[in-house]
Amino acid sequence: MAEERSILRARILAVRDSLSAEERQQKSRSLTSRLLALPEFAAARSVFAYVSFRSEVETLPLIAHCLKKGVKVSAPLTLPGEHRLLAYALTDPGQDLAPGYCGILEPRQTLPLVDPCSIEVVVLPGSVFDCRGGRLGYGGGFYDRFLQAAAPLALRIGLAFDLQVVEAVPLQSHDQQLDYLVTETRVIHLERKTPCLEKLQF
Repeated sequence: MAEERSILRARILAVRDSLSAEERQQKSRSLTSRLLALPEFAAARSVFAYVSFRSEVETLPLIAHCLKKGVKVSAPLTLPGEHRLLAYALTDPGQDLAPGYCGILEPRQTLPLVDPCSIEVVVLPGSVFDCRGGRLGYGGGFYDRFLQAAAPLALRIGLAFDLQVVEAVPLQSHDQQLDYLVTETRVIHLERKTPCLEKLQF
């Protein structure tokens, strides 16, 4: 299965990487509008969001919008040696972020650390998704560990371009599933099957 996952990941990422900057920005804007219109997201007061890298769905405009609305926003700092993520509060992405793990923009460690239990919504990146809640990341398992151990109650929303959605992602036992998948053309409400204490009530 590991080889199957690697081949699928590489194939989908190659297609995503082929998008022009203009296409990516346009699709990201459409997707962000759909996400902001989602009642569960609009009601959240504490959001943990990835900072987009390379050809991912762009999130800096989303982060800026949330901060302007008074939503508490945190972003991940990767600890590769410990195979985990930490959440740090953002107030000014232009000043708060610096290149970190693999060149990804990450919060400076001088910023306030956020208790993951206070996070209401986690906005997730990924390489491949399906309409059953399956998500394939980039192979490190960082977000799976974060969701399972640190933020089990948070609503999980994956962001993807339509080209990243396949019929079925080959899942392993540690893979954490989503509550929602948002693309540039649709919002998919999923029935999560991975264990959690309860779904957050808004």
